[in-house]
Amino acid sequence: MTLMVVGVVIILALGFDFINGFHDTANAIATSVSTRALPPRVAILMAATMNFVGALTFTGVAKTIGGSIADPAKLENGLEIVAAALISAIIWNLVTWWFGIPSSSSHALIGALAGAVFAGAGMDYLNLGGFKSIVIGLIISPIIAFVVGYIVMTILKWIFGRHSPHTVNKGFRTCQIITAAFQSFTHGTNDAQKAMGIITFALVTAQVQTDMEVQLWVKIAAATAMALGTSIGGWKIIKTMGTKIFKIEPINGFAADLSAASVIMSATLTHLPISTTHAITSAILGVGSAKRFSAVKWGVAGRIVITWFITIPICAVLAMIILKVIHFVFY
Repeated sequence: MTLMVVGVVIILALGFDFINGFHDTANAIATSVSTRALPPRVAILMAATMNFVGALTFTGVAKTIGGSIADPAKLENGLEIVAAALISAIIWNLVTWWFGIPSSSSHALIGALAGAVFAGAGMDYLNLGGFKSIVIGLIISPIIAFVVGYIVMTILKWIFGRHSPHTVNKGFRTCQIITAAFQSFTHGTNDAQKAMGIITFALVTAQVQTDMEVQLWVKIAAATAMALGTSIGGWKIIKTMGTKIFKIEPINGFAADLSAASVIMSATLTHLPISTTHAITSAILGVGSAKRFSAVKWGVAGRIVITWFITIPICAVLAMIILKVIHFVFY
């Protein structure tokens, strides 16, 4: 029976990773598609490939996700907790995707897992220190991405301000291909790790393994699920990020992708799970502000930011409810 539940949890985790792939495809390719640096199909194929490579490269974030919010070895009903958390995060991702809102899959999963642990085991089993550290990283990273985006765009304006806009944009349209690939790679290094961490969490809970070391088959399965999801593409969110925040030109797209990818890569190297959605959206806002503050559609940006703040509590409460339903139906 335990192995069957483990199987269900693994399927849910890979489902979350798959949805994360098409939900967050926009993170990597929205700017390059909107500026026509890459045709949509080529951009998605490149993003899927680089997501896969990135997902196989690192495991530090997976260990943080799997061990910082709660100790899986101490949870008697850990599998049910993980299942409730995954279902909650999947529901939220699908809802926000449907409405074209670039919300955070990371916030959804972390909030849901914290809520499920609290409801299923109690406050004593929730590692508040680890949870707070993760949340602080999630809060600070968009601010850093905004500042970096603003600085990078300001520097580019200073360097290329006297050149012909046509010539500048032509050159940066080519450069965008490189930064979009880098952005896709870093997305895989951070976001795919979260599903790996959850699967490893479930394996430790079920006593299939005793440590948080991510097994090779888990890496390959999570990387494949994210790559397949990415290959489908999240067109509604691509439209929001690529056209509705401000009119992005190739030099802006280059600056936003480079800024966001640098922030995400730094987080990955320090084993910190952050929201790639927040990073690229904030970088776009920073770049837009540097270009011309009035060019940014702050109403759209405001609705996105509100979604960021409500994701963790909504997913936490939803996970609590789902866990109660699971207990009611199966126990």
